[in-house]
Amino acid sequence: MYAVYCLPLILIFTCRSRGIRHRTEYGTPTKLGAEVVSRRKFFKFLGWGNFTAALGLCFGPGLVRYLYPRVLFEPSSIFKAGFPAEYPPGSVSEKFKKEPFGVWIVRKEDGEFYALLTICTHLGCTPRWLGSENKFKCPCHGSGFDRDGINYEGPAPRPLERVKITLAEDGQIEIDKSVKFLGEKDQWGDLGAFLKV
Repeated sequence: MYAVYCLPLILIFTCRSRGIRHRTEYGTPTKLGAEVVSRRKFFKFLGWGNFTAALGLCFGPGLVRYLYPRVLFEPSSIFKAGFPAEYPPGSVSEKFKKEPFGVWIVRKEDGEFYALLTICTHLGCTPRWLGSENKFKCPCHGSGFDRDGINYEGPAPRPLERVKITLAEDGQIEIDKSVKFLGEKDQWGDLGAFLKV
């Protein structure tokens, strides 16, 4: 692809620098002294140094980019969210609401923990926790979810998604966003969808 754009530039640059005219007489390029230049003489005249340098300028950036892989580096989906004692019973913690975490950690009155993704199941906006109304409310289209993540108003077609929550070896809460539990498939009772402390 680079050759299509660069080859005419290479020829123009080298012809100008060596004194070859751009116009032709009888279809062949001529030298200033009106001597016909053959292809062999042209490339000899051109000089492989100029030709190689021009090719290097055209193909160099693409070749260097080709040597490096196109990889997106994403943060780990597993993170620690502190100790259970940091969360009072009946609370909804927004400490990990922002990216790269994107979860609410909810502790029920009986001590059960679960983690909800901060993604509305309608079109992917981030709902807000309204503590005074005890619900999650999406500002984009008005979907409402109760404390458990169940949708009860607005266009959201299904409940919020829960992610895996476990207790790590050091006693901290560990969240794994790569494992999801869907309420409409009755997966909220599965192992990892909640944590009893």
